[in-house]
Amino acid sequence: MNKKNLLLLLEKWKLPLLILLAGLALMLIPASEKPKDQAPTKQEALAELLSKTQGVGKAQVLISESGVVVACSGASNASVRLDMIRAVSAYTGFGSDKIIILKLRN
Repeated sequence: MNKKNLLLLLEKWKLPLLILLAGLALMLIPASEKPKDQAPTKQEALAELLSKTQGVGKAQVLISESGVVVACSGASNASVRLDMIRAVSAYTGFGSDKIIILKLRN
C-alpha cells in the first residue's frame, strides 16, 4: 500500500478512530469511590442514626438478607440494647430474633 492510499484510508476512518481513542482514554481515567452528593446506604444511614442515639456510642451496622448485626460501644447497657433492637426492627422490618447487638472493643 502506498502513501497516497494510506492517507485516503486514514481520512476515511479519521472520525471512528478519534472516537475509539477518546473511549480508550476515558476507560483509563479512574472512577471515584462514591460521589459526595450520593445518598448514604441503608447500613450507613442506620449506623449514623444509632451513633447519635444516647448511650450507643460509635456504631457499625451490617445488613444481610437474613438479619442485622450492630456493633456499638454502648451494648453492655440492656436498655440501650433494647432501644437499638426496636429502632433496627422498625427501620429494616426484621424481627428481634434476626437482630444481634454486639459490644465494640475499646
